Amino acid sequence: MKIDEFPEDIRPHLIPSHEGRMVYRCLGCGGRFDIERLLYVCPECRQVLLLEDAEFERLTAVPGALWRRIFDYRKMLTLPALKGIYRYHEFIGPVIPLDAVLYLGEGHTPVVRANAPLRDKLRVDFYFKNDGQNPSASFKDRGMASALSYIHSLIRRGVLSEVLAVCASTGDTSAAAALYGAYLKPRIQSAVLLPHRKVTPQQLSQPLGSGATVFEIPGVFDDCMKVVEALSDDYPVALLNSKNAWRILGQESYSYEIAQDFEYDVAPLAVVVPIGNAGNITAVMSGFLKFFEAGLIRALPKIVGVQSEHADPVYRYYLEPQADRRRFVPVTVRPSVAQAAMIGNPVSMPRVIHMVERYNQSAGRQRVFFAAVTEQAIMDWQLAANRNGHIACTHGGETLAGLQTARERGWVQPEDIAVLDSTAHALKFSGFQDMYFENRFPAEFGIQPDPSRINRPVYIRPKDLSQVPAPGRPLPEEEFTRFVRRTAEEIADRLHLRKKT
Repeated sequence: MKIDEFPEDIRPHLIPSHEGRMVYRCLGCGGRFDIERLLYVCPECRQVLLLEDAEFERLTAVPGALWRRIFDYRKMLTLPALKGIYRYHEFIGPVIPLDAVLYLGEGHTPVVRANAPLRDKLRVDFYFKNDGQNPSASFKDRGMASALSYIHSLIRRGVLSEVLAVCASTGDTSAAAALYGAYLKPRIQSAVLLPHRKVTPQQLSQPLGSGATVFEIPGVFDDCMKVVEALSDDYPVALLNSKNAWRILGQESYSYEIAQDFEYDVAPLAVVVPIGNAGNITAVMSGFLKFFEAGLIRALPKIVGVQSEHADPVYRYYLEPQADRRRFVPVTVRPSVAQAAMIGNPVSMPRVIHMVERYNQSAGRQRVFFAAVTEQAIMDWQLAANRNGHIACTHGGETLAGLQTARERGWVQPEDIAVLDSTAHALKFSGFQDMYFENRFPAEFGIQPDPSRINRPVYIRPKDLSQVPAPGRPLPEEEFTRFVRRTAEEIADRLHLRKKT
C-alpha cells in the first residue's frame, strides 16, 4: 500500500524517524560507552555488554494501543527496509538509517499450529515457529541483519572502510554471517571458524558457497570461540558471534513477531527456546520486556529454556534454588544431535543471569524456567513432530522434549498455549535422521532407535521380470506395460490395497 492509502492519523508514524541514542552498557561495572566503535566487551572490566536506548522513555510515552496500530499497518508497506525485522525499527535499531538497513528476506517466519494428535499427546495447545524459513535457513539471520546493518551504516558514514567479519560457529552462525557479508561485498569479507568435523555437510556447504574463508580447527565450538575472541582483541576485525550486542537486538524481533502474531495477548503463552551460546534466550526475554515496558503487551509470557543433558551449563546453574548461592561452571560437552547448542561455556551467560532476574521481577513471579532433556528424547520428539506435518530441526525436537518436561513439572498448564522455537530447517540436520533410521549412532550419543519410528525406502523390482527400465535404455512398449502392471501390483500388495470393483 502507498502512504496516502492509509488512515490519516497513522500516516505520520509509518516511516520511522532516525532518532534515539544507543549506548553500550557493561553488565559488570555498569559503564556506558559510545557506539561509534565496535565493542564486544567492556574496555574497563572485560564483561559482556548490552545495547540500550538511552532515550527509551520516548517510546514509553507513545500509548501501547498506538504502537500496535503502527506495527499492524506497517506490515502492509512495501518498503524493503521495513519488511523484515526492522518493522520494529524503533525498538531494534532506531539509530540506523533506513538506507543502511540490510534486508535479505529474514523475519516474520510462520507460526504453525501442531495437529490434533500431537496436541493430544502433549495435552496442551502448541505451535512451532519455523525460523528455519529465514534466508540461510536459521534464526541467526535475525541477528546478522542487525549486526551487519549497523556495520553498513558505519561504512556509509565513513567511520569504517573495509571490514573483515569473523565468527566461530557450530554451523548456523557461519552460514548467516557469510550470506549477509557476501551481500555487502567488496566492503565486507567474511572468515568463519568451525570445529573440525563437528558441523553437518549441509551447514559446511553454506559459508563455502557464499565465498567465506572457512577454517576448521581441532576441538569444539568453545575452542573456536576462544580463537575468535583472541582475533578480535588483537586485530581489526568485526566479531559476529552473539558476544556482539547488535546480534541480540536483531534476535529480539522473534518476541515482537510472536506478540503481533497472537494479537499482543501473550499472557497465556509459554515460549520454549533451545539454549546454546545463550544469545537467543537473552534476546527473547529482552524483546518481551521492551514491549511490556512500552505497553504493547499487558503481561509477560512464560519462557522455558531447554538444553541437552550433553551440554547443559545454564540448566545446571539454575538447579540451585537460592540465587546468592549460584555459581556458573562451564561444562565439557558431549556429542549432541542438537549440534548448534553443543556449547559448554556460553558467552551470553551474564546476560541470561541479568535478564532472568529482570524478567521475573517485572512479572512479579517466576516466569522463566530451565529444563535438560536426553538425546533420546530430542530425536524421538523431532521425528514425532515431522511425522505430524512439521519441519522441525533437532533443536525443534529439543524444544518439544522441553515442552513435555514443562508439562510434567507443571510449569505449562493445559490451558496455556506453547510456542516452540524450531531454530533451523530440518534438512540441515537430516544426517541425524539417517543415523537414526540406519541405527548407526555412536554409543556416546546414548540414542537407541525405536523400530516403530524407523522409515526406510523399499526397493520394488518384480522378480518375474527379465527386463526393467534404465537410463538411456527404454523398454519396448509391451515389456514396459508389463513392468508398470507388475510393479503396481507389488506396491498394492505392500499397501494392502484391494482392487476396485
